[in-house]
Amino acid sequence: MGLEPLVGMTADGTTLGATLRAWRDRLSPAAAGLPSRHARRAKGLRREELAELAGVSVDYVVRLEQGRSTTPSAQVVAALARALQLTDSERDHLHRLAGLAAPSHAEPSDHLPPGLQRLLNRLDDTATAVFAADWQLIWWNRGWAALLGDPSSTPPPLRNFARDTFPVDDAGPRLSHWPVTSLAQDTVESAVVSDLRRATGRFPESPRLTGLIRLLTTGNARFAELWAAGAVGAHREDHKIVQHPAVGPIAVDCDVITDGDAERKIVVLTAAPESADETRFRLALLSGVPA
Repeated sequence: MGLEPLVGMTADGTTLGATLRAWRDRLSPAAAGLPSRHARRAKGLRREELAELAGVSVDYVVRLEQGRSTTPSAQVVAALARALQLTDSERDHLHRLAGLAAPSHAEPSDHLPPGLQRLLNRLDDTATAVFAADWQLIWWNRGWAALLGDPSSTPPPLRNFARDTFPVDDAGPRLSHWPVTSLAQDTVESAVVSDLRRATGRFPESPRLTGLIRLLTTGNARFAELWAAGAVGAHREDHKIVQHPAVGPIAVDCDVITDGDAERKIVVLTAAPESADETRFRLALLSGVPA
């Protein structure tokens, strides 16, 4: 006997109907908020249950899964995605399978999921901050404030790394209170600009993002020059020197991790192990936030 294919999957598992069936099979009635019923054979949702949750007819669900209907409307796809509790990536994939453009997100997210927050809380021996897709600062730990200065004294609208990288008004307050020098400033500038361009593809309708780009394009010649080049990319790493007022210069590695579809950026600053910089780094963290 040959191996049986997975329930609900075609040979390549790429059709709209096969994907819907696979996602229906994996979602339990309890997870969908439905009452448990005895003598169930299906481990996941029944077609009629999915139809009820999505507000469509059972016959339409059958036709979708059997491939007799392949072009559902955006409203139906969105309803199915909610009913099946899809992730953002899965929802976008479902739209593409239906021949639709994935929905745009109006604004970069400033929300930290609970799991990410728990992870961040374990990084006490680093200087860590989280930025939204437009490089707006949304969270920082005690180490970040101790190493660079407390961002809470900077007005929220100005807590933006792109604005710091391409200042429009040199008299305005900055994210970092102490002098910070990048060892590859040209690379950082290019990376930030290309990263913002990437964000415009993810959040094309964001007034906050378009407003920031308009401000920097008209107010900073270097940004305008790089923006006109049209590069698309992401800022990943850098090496910096922090002139700390209490312990002196500290060389740090700066690593940038992008968090999933929301394009949040987790920025972690560390010093090389068993180096004089690590000693000064730890002293800066122990000293707290200088006045």
